[in-house]
This record gives sequence, structure tokens and C-alpha cells, in this order.
Amino acid sequence: MGLTDTPSSERVHIGFFGLRNAGKSSLVNAVTGQDLSVVSDTLGTTTDPVSKAMEILPLGPVVVIDTPGFDDTGALGEQRVARARRVLDRTDVAVLVTDATRPLAPSEAELVGLFERRGLPYLVVRNKCDLLDKDSRPSPGAHEAYASAVTLEGIQELKERLARLTTNEALDSRIVGDLLSPGDVVVLVTPIDTAAPKGRMILPQQQTIRDVLDAQAVNLVTREDQLAGALASLVTPPRMVVTDSQAFGFVSKVVPLSVPLTSFSILMARHKGFLRDAVAGASALGRLTDGSRVLISEGCTHHRQCKDIGTVKLPMWLHDYTGADLDLRYTSGGEFPTDLTGIDLVLHCGACMLNEAEVTSRRNRAREQGVPFTNYGIAIAQMHGILRRSLELFPDVLAELG
Repeated sequence: MGLTDTPSSERVHIGFFGLRNAGKSSLVNAVTGQDLSVVSDTLGTTTDPVSKAMEILPLGPVVVIDTPGFDDTGALGEQRVARARRVLDRTDVAVLVTDATRPLAPSEAELVGLFERRGLPYLVVRNKCDLLDKDSRPSPGAHEAYASAVTLEGIQELKERLARLTTNEALDSRIVGDLLSPGDVVVLVTPIDTAAPKGRMILPQQQTIRDVLDAQAVNLVTREDQLAGALASLVTPPRMVVTDSQAFGFVSKVVPLSVPLTSFSILMARHKGFLRDAVAGASALGRLTDGSRVLISEGCTHHRQCKDIGTVKLPMWLHDYTGADLDLRYTSGGEFPTDLTGIDLVLHCGACMLNEAEVTSRRNRAREQGVPFTNYGIAIAQMHGILRRSLELFPDVLAELG
């Protein structure tokens, strides 16, 4: 997978924030070298966040997000400001664009405070510096830079500084390759997912296959109904078997106990940095009773199929496991409640379509409100009685189960 094929969830997300007519959209266009955002002298031209996956040298693959003005007014304006705030949940690096001809406004200082409270690396870019006398400009602070979207002064330096701030650990973390040695065989069980477009595999499967190849190991990809024959064809046992979580129950009966078994969803939880939380959260499944509220949240949006995991299979497994009449709630895509009051468990997908910043934001939101948080793969393993087995590859996490 080349840089141009990098999934949006694996790219550094750079959010541009600011007041209306600070030149934010013009600066975004100057940094990207494209007409990404509509530019106008009319206040509030950018009414919704605009995202674009692209490459910017020397940054590499990024997602650039232009947001509505943080000082928008009226009922619609408040909704736009709320959307701008939500962009912070998926931002790896924040850029506050301000007008160099005036001091920082209170609402701009509020934005800087938000960046700092969230621990976000950020820059305050004093745009329109071409309107200032170069010799009389105040020296920029440690988090500041001068730039002009008109003359392009400071744009290259801005890109270089942003590149130095982009320390997204998810871009460097492995999915499974760090557990492999050259020549190892990994058996990947990939049922044909009816939600995936014809002729394509779902993203976690693609990413795992690539990571195995990068480790100089060997992929053996099979459907669940051909798994027994695939295992029998090997001269020596595979290093591990990775399965789609939906087939966990069936696959666990076919794979010998001597062969480590896990799922794509569990690997994604590790890759996104919330495996420990997901394992701890799975214990809440045993405490669910009639009326317990479970939020089933998916990071992507797709047409619901008759065998959809979120709305069909998981409810069935939850009922069989708990014996309870549960109150199930659903969200998908960018939707995720700010207030989780009354929710007894968040059951999240593998989050392959969300970047680490957004997953972390959702996990932290649940943690701060005392709501257990787990994911599909961990929950399914728990409900099939094979959670400990599915974590054998991760002894440090397994040890925490006691």
C-alpha cells in the first residue's frame, strides 16, 4: 500500500480552526496547494467541516480539515461551532489561524486553552502578515508562526513545523508484524462479508495482510468452511490464526489449542491503543440485566444487511449470553454521544475507519463518565467463552485478567 493508498484512519489529521474571516480557508488552500475550501469576503463562508485526504510534503499522507468559524452566530452558527468542536475529537495536530493585524481575541485564546487541555500539539499561525511591516513585527512565540496566504510567505516553514509536530504513534505501530519472524505462516480466516463491496476485502483484513508481508511472513487466506483443509495442508503448524470475529465460535473449534488464535477486531483494538480498556470492559457483559442499556457504535456507515453484525448478530449473542431483555441503542459514522448517562456498556466496532485520536476521545469520554467500553471482537470472544485464548498472543494483557 503506497502513501496515496493510505487509509484516512491511518493519516495524520490536521485541523484548521479560527474566527470567521481570519483567512483560515485561504491558508488551508495555500498549505495544500489546492482550492480545498471556498474563499470569500463574506463572513461564515465555511459552514461545515471540509476534509481532504492528501499528501503534503514534507508531512506525507494527511487529512486536512477546514472548520467553520469559531465565532459563528445564531442558531445555525451554534451548530457550526459545535461541529468545529467535534473536529477536535479526530485532530492529531491543531492550527489556530488568526489575523496578524490584531491581538488574539478571547475566543481564540479559548481555542488555545482547548488544545492545551487535550494535550494536542498546536500552532498559532498569524495570517495576513503581508499587511505588517516586516521589521516591526513582534517576535513569534514558541507555538506561533507568521504566514501569508496571499504572498505565500512562511507557508513552506509552516509545513515543516507541522511535520515536526506530527507524532501520531498509530502510524508507526504494527498490527501483527511485531509478533512475527520471517517465514512464519499466518492463517487469516476471512468470511465473505456481505457489507463489503463485491471483489473487495474489508479494511482490517487488507491492513493485516500487508503487515504480515512487511514482516516477511506468509499469508494463508481462507474462508471458514475451508479452514480445516488449509490447516491440514501445512507441514508445520502456523504461527497463529486470525479470524473475523463473527466466525470466532466456529473457528475456535477447528483450530488446535496449541495454535494461538485471535481476531482482526482484537488486533485493531491493540493497534488503536484501547485493547486493555476493551478487555476490562468486557466484564460488564456479565452484569447486564433486563433493561440494561447497551450502546452499539460503529465507526463506519454502510447499508444494513440481513446478517448485519451490529443490528442482527450481536443482539442475538447478547441475548443468548445474558438471558436479558436489553435496551439496545445504535450510532454509526461520526455520531457518538457526548453524554453517556444511563448507558451501561459501550460496545464499539474495531474502529478501522476512525483515527486513533477519535477512538481515544470516545474511550476517554466513556471512562470519565464511568461507562465500561469494549469492542466487538473482545465481546464476542467473551460471549463464546474463549476470551483468554484469544489473548494468548498478548501475555501482558492476559495477566491482567487474573
